[in-house]
Amino acid sequence: MISRYTLPEMGRIWDEENKLRAWLRVEIAAAEAMAGAGIVPAKAVAAIKEKAAVDLPRVLAIEKTTRHDVIAFVTSVAEKIGPEGRWLHYGLTSSDCLDTALALQMVESLQLVLREVRRLKEAVKRRAFEFRKTPCIGRTHGIHAEPITFGLKLASWYAQLERDETRLDAAHESVRVGKISGAVGTFAHLDPAIEETVCAALGLEPDPVSTQIVQRDRHAEYLYALASLGASLDRFATEIRHLQRTEVREVEEPFGEGQKGSSAMPHKRNPVTCEQVSGLSRLLRANLGAGLENVALWHERDISHSSVERVILPDSSILAHYIVVKFAEVVDGLRVFPERMMENIRATNGVVFSQPLLLSLTRTGGSREEAYAAVQRAAMASWRTAKPFRDLVLADAAITSQVSREEIDRAFDLDHQLRNVDAIFDRVFA
Repeated sequence: MISRYTLPEMGRIWDEENKLRAWLRVEIAAAEAMAGAGIVPAKAVAAIKEKAAVDLPRVLAIEKTTRHDVIAFVTSVAEKIGPEGRWLHYGLTSSDCLDTALALQMVESLQLVLREVRRLKEAVKRRAFEFRKTPCIGRTHGIHAEPITFGLKLASWYAQLERDETRLDAAHESVRVGKISGAVGTFAHLDPAIEETVCAALGLEPDPVSTQIVQRDRHAEYLYALASLGASLDRFATEIRHLQRTEVREVEEPFGEGQKGSSAMPHKRNPVTCEQVSGLSRLLRANLGAGLENVALWHERDISHSSVERVILPDSSILAHYIVVKFAEVVDGLRVFPERMMENIRATNGVVFSQPLLLSLTRTGGSREEAYAAVQRAAMASWRTAKPFRDLVLADAAITSQVSREEIDRAFDLDHQLRNVDAIFDRVFA
C-alpha cells in the first residue's frame, strides 16, 4: 500500500523486515520445541537465539539466485549462526513458517483494527446521545419520508459497528492458528506435540487439520470482516456526503484551519475524508473477491494464492485501519446544524405527517383505500401548490367529517411522532 494511506502502527506490521522477524519467531519457537523434545541439541538452540538476525538486503540478494524467499531467508540466517545453523528449519516445510508467521501478522492487525473500531463506537455513542432529541427528516429513496432524530441515525451506526466488531472478533479467532505439520500435513517428520508447543509459545492454536498450508477460507473470513467494516463506514460516509450537500447542509465534516477545498474556488468545503472512506472501501470489497478465489487450491497446495496474498492481506489491513481512524476523526469533529434540520422538516409543508392522519381516518371505520385517497389528495395538492398540508386537510370535509380537530393536531405533533426514540436507545445501548 502507498504511504499516503499507511498509518505507522499498521505499516510496521506489514513491512518486509517485520515479516522476516515473524518468520524468525516461528523458526526459533520450533527449534526450542524440538530441543525440549530432544530432537535438536540445546546448544544449537542457544546459538540460534544468540546469533540469528534478520538481514533483508542479504535475503533479497540470495533470493535473486534461489528464486525462493524462505530458502533465501533460512540461508541468510544460518550464515550468521554458523555451524549450528544447520538445525534452523529442521523438519519444517516453507508453509510451516509462512502460514504460522502470517497468522501472527493478521492477529496483530486485527487487534489494531478492533481497538480503533471501539474508539469509533465510543465517538458515535457520544454524538448519538448528544443529538438523541434533535429532529431531522428521515428519507427513503432520497425523498422526505417521516421525522426521525439525528441521534437515532447515529444509534443505527453504533449497532452496525457492534456487528462489525463481532465479525472482526470471529475473524481474529479464525486466523489465530498455526501449523507445523510438514509438506502435506501428515506430521511425517515431527510429532503433533511439536506443533502444539510452537503454537502455544506464539499465542496461537494448532490448526486441527492442515495440508501443506492453513486453508484459505480462514483468510477469506479475515478479508470479509475488513470488507464488511469498510462497507459500514462507506454507508456512514455516504450519509454524511449527502447531508453536507449545499441544498441539504444538515451536517459538515471537519474543515481545518488552512484547509483548501478547491484550487479554483476558494469558497469550497468538500466532504473529502468521507469521499476517501467511500473510495477506499471499494478496494476492501475487491480484495475480498480475490481472497475468495484463493480458497480453491490444487490438492494439498499450489502457490496461486501466494502472490495474491502479498498484495491483498497487507493492503486490506492497512486500508481498514486507515479508514476507521479517519472516520473517527470525522465523527469527533462533525458539525451538526439542528436549525437547518428543522428547516428541512418544514420544507415540504407538512406532508411528512401524512401517515398518522391516514391511520386516524382508518380508525374511524372507513375503508383504507378511501382514507388513503383522501390524504393523498390533500398531500398532492400541497406538493403542487406549496400550500400547508395542514390547511388543506382542515379545508377538506371528507377528512374533517371523519377525524376530530384533536386527532388532526396529534397527527401533526412532532413530539408524538418521536415518542419512542428513548425506547430504541435503550435497546441499542443497554
